[in-house]
Amino acid sequence: MIDDLGSTSGSDSLTPGPNAEYSDDHSAGAHRSGDRVRRGVVSFVRRSPRMNVSQQRSMDTLASTYMIEVPRDATSTSVAPGAHLDLPKIFGRTAPLTVEIGTGSGDVLAALASAHPERDFIGFEVYLPSAASTLTKLHAARATNARIILADAAAGLDHLVEPGEVDEIWTFFADPWHKKRHHKRRIVNPDIARLVASRLRPGGLWRLATDWDDYATWMLGVLSAEPLLKPVNTGPDGFSPRWDERPVTRYEKKGLAAGRVVHDLTWRRAEKS
Repeated sequence: MIDDLGSTSGSDSLTPGPNAEYSDDHSAGAHRSGDRVRRGVVSFVRRSPRMNVSQQRSMDTLASTYMIEVPRDATSTSVAPGAHLDLPKIFGRTAPLTVEIGTGSGDVLAALASAHPERDFIGFEVYLPSAASTLTKLHAARATNARIILADAAAGLDHLVEPGEVDEIWTFFADPWHKKRHHKRRIVNPDIARLVASRLRPGGLWRLATDWDDYATWMLGVLSAEPLLKPVNTGPDGFSPRWDERPVTRYEKKGLAAGRVVHDLTWRRAEKS
């Protein structure tokens, strides 16, 4: 059973389960050393509440189907250097891959994985209650083409995903970390932009959304500074129209009800580096 501290009982490393299709050749990551992200600062603080009974039940019964266990480094949300995913073995096919950075309660991942059975989806999430809710929604949507990984998305992209392997990456309503001294924790930063660009195929898309004006401006500045990323369908303010396929989540509804404006950004990986 996975406990509410983010590890298997009695260990800080998750034991590989039925979906643990990865290679653990620690020499394999050497060719990607140029893409490494400095991980001294992470974009989250794991103060998540304990899972409720329903969430624990979902974790106990659905993790073996929808969760990919990966080898760990020092912490329960880390990824061991040199590990990478065998996607054809995990999904039983080769298909365009979408990665979501932070699944939240799973509304977007479940809805769009169900709507696009021709694609494969992986969501990274660090909070156990959110991961459990995502499992529940994937199961309800019968989204067998989606998996989640309980890991820091930066480490996951860095170690588990090959350059040019991803068709789309999504970052919707990430923690804005309002205080200036916490801006270093923002998941959208120059290092992540460089990493995302390297993992996208040429022409692949990074879709982002936030309902905080200052974070939207921050993201626009970060993306504009990455030479491998180019804006798509932007207006005079630099932002994109709302992506009509993105479901309106409960979080987004709360922001709109509070009078906040949602800003969408869509950036494409340049065809040539």
